[in-house]
Amino acid sequence: MYPMAKDISIKELRQHLAKIADQVERGESFRVIRRSKPSFLIMKFDADVDEEGWETVVDFTDGGKTAGVPAEEVLKMLKKLRS
Repeated sequence: MYPMAKDISIKELRQHLAKIADQVERGESFRVIRRSKPSFLIMKFDADVDEEGWETVVDFTDGGKTAGVPAEEVLKMLKKLRS
């Protein structure tokens, strides 16, 4: 399981991006607060994360070299997730 995320403001993220990036590479995670609400998480890309509740909508890790995905399909998938 990944360590508990530290809360930071979006302003703090902008002001200290390089420092925060270094901390993330060392395994720390951050929950970014925007307008007094959690907005998104920042964590190391290859982190061991509990996959329950996560779904891969589109996998861009191959850079689109083996199979491209039209933008229309991505939008359709995202609309399905919202409904």
